[in-house]
Amino acid sequence: MSHAQSDASLPRRLLVTGATGFIGWHVAVQARQLGYDVLATGRVAHATEAARGEELSSAGVRFEAGDLRDTELVERVLAGRDAVVHLAAAQHEAHMPHAYFHAVNVGATGLLLAAARACGVRRFVYGSTIGVYGDTADGITLDEESPPRPANVYTRTKLEAETLVRAHAAPMEACVVRISETYGPGDLRLLKLFRAIHRGQFVMLGEGRNRRRPVHVQDLARGLLLAASHPAARDETFVLAGPQTVSTDEFVALVAAALNREPPRVHLPLWPFVVAATVLEGVLRPLRIRPPLHRRRLDFFRTSFEFSTAKAQARLGYRPEIDLRSGIQDTLHWYCARGLLPASTPRQVPTPKPSG
Repeated sequence: MSHAQSDASLPRRLLVTGATGFIGWHVAVQARQLGYDVLATGRVAHATEAARGEELSSAGVRFEAGDLRDTELVERVLAGRDAVVHLAAAQHEAHMPHAYFHAVNVGATGLLLAAARACGVRRFVYGSTIGVYGDTADGITLDEESPPRPANVYTRTKLEAETLVRAHAAPMEACVVRISETYGPGDLRLLKLFRAIHRGQFVMLGEGRNRRRPVHVQDLARGLLLAASHPAARDETFVLAGPQTVSTDEFVALVAAALNREPPRVHLPLWPFVVAATVLEGVLRPLRIRPPLHRRRLDFFRTSFEFSTAKAQARLGYRPEIDLRSGIQDTLHWYCARGLLPASTPRQVPTPKPSG
């Protein structure tokens, strides 16, 4: 995939929101490396976000911390920008009420849209999620025309924000990108899986046959920057996913092979954990206490997706280049380099071949 097909006349003063998040950080840094004038904004509510803000500045990205529900901040960061990649969202805050998700995912997006129009922004890219499709039966391939069936407050509010962008972006050029499960260096959520497998503590919930098509964060960042610059992205929706579809069992086996561990063999029934998560959410959410187990965390074991990226390939020249085996090794090296996992493992295990 190359930016040679992007619109050379499109100005390159870019705002990236959610830039202290995993994906936003990579988009901002990659854009700067490609010569964009990048301004990034994001929260610094905890140490990881604060560290990413400092890393952005070190990479030559101008960074301003803040909350997109702050009108003054929004107007300030949009001044002089030509394009926006909007990735900030409420996603993993399972302890927060539904109104919080609506305020962040819909309300703040509406505020950003209105201010972007007033500031003369030309292209507005909205980072949505494949979660808007809900779950699907095996053998069904999803694309941009597939009907959405969001199943939780996060995906419902993301779909609502998609509708808002399409309806109110004009005269800006709008593009909605539905992002597949993303992994790669800097992904601290996947670190839990790596650690559990390394310690021999991972247990598969369910049969592990649900399908997934993860995308490496560097491939995704290239796709999002195409959405921000390519003339064919105007007023379109794209699915961005990786090059391979695998089962959860196969994905876990690839991680185990990278760690030189035998693939986990223990499987437990999924339904008792779903029941427990439902009870914990119902009891703890009103108290704003983060539940130790919630249903969205179990999606790793139960949601199943297969995607076509034909539209993005044909119109944008999107080509995910990093296969799962290489991407998992890349992720492991990042963990080891930062002392998050031991730098060596005891023996070699053959790498399984994914089925997709």
